[in-house]
Amino acid sequence: MTFRPGNIDDASFDPGRRLALVREPENEHDPNAVAIWNEERTLQAGYVPRETAAELGGDEQAVSLWRVEGGLRVLIVPADAWVGTPR
Repeated sequence: MTFRPGNIDDASFDPGRRLALVREPENEHDPNAVAIWNEERTLQAGYVPRETAAELGGDEQAVSLWRVEGGLRVLIVPADAWVGTPR
């Protein structure tokens, strides 16, 4: 994902945290844009890459996996997939 510097350092993007995927059909740069926010929708981490965003159906769920230089790795799965918390 592309990201907003500083925001992904917030604890709401720690590994294992659920994230909100928010479509932005009015986005002037990409009508398929999907923003990634923390679960509370108070901080935006960035955007799903353009190629991936175009393939999403709109009902997926997302979980933060880990931080990497230049962004955040995010798992995006179908709405009915089970995503558990490690023991």
